[in-house]
Amino acid sequence: MGRNAHGVRGMALDPGQTVISMLVAEDEEQSVLTATENGYGKRTPIVEYTRHGRGTKGMIAIQQSSRNGQVVAAALVRPDDEVMLISTGGVLIRTQVKSIREMSRSTQGVTLINLGEGETLAGLERVAEREGEDVEE
Repeated sequence: MGRNAHGVRGMALDPGQTVISMLVAEDEEQSVLTATENGYGKRTPIVEYTRHGRGTKGMIAIQQSSRNGQVVAAALVRPDDEVMLISTGGVLIRTQVKSIREMSRSTQGVTLINLGEGETLAGLERVAEREGEDVEE
């Protein structure tokens, strides 16, 4: 495309919807870790997400309800990874991915972090390296 082009539609979004993450899987052994604003989340094998063409609606990654709230983050993880969860109240938790239950796409998830009154989950990130590992040069 030329410099003045507007690009092509990647995904069709309904009013009020936003894209929270774009994940590029390296292989089929990875899982998608999805987290919601009320501290719930789950791991889903990447093979449960089918391929779609441009401009489609996509697929449901986690069932949303008043119990778990809106989706706030998604990350590609492996069982030996660790993730950091942070709340709007400043609470930071580091946990192993293998301790988070693997579930199908159509479930609501399990508790990832206990939140205080008025707090929500602000974000989730995979830890780049584990504690005690040497950095490769």
